[in-house]
Amino acid sequence: MKTTEFKSMTNDELNTKLRSLKQESFNLRFSHATGQLTNPMLLNTAKKDIAKIKTILRERELGLTVKGVKA
Repeated sequence: MKTTEFKSMTNDELNTKLRSLKQESFNLRFSHATGQLTNPMLLNTAKKDIAKIKTILRERELGLTVKGVKA
């Protein structure tokens, strides 16, 4: 997903998405370890999406941005 899509989400939606991405990341790592992962780029995409969400949540926590609007 693009960063703008994440920024338009609420904190609750972001936390829910973060949990699902962490679960997906675990499943991808498990598949990779067993040799069943067909597209290893999915690991990188999941990691980057997790980082984007954590960054947005932290910015909001510090008051740097408010749901889609820069302060």
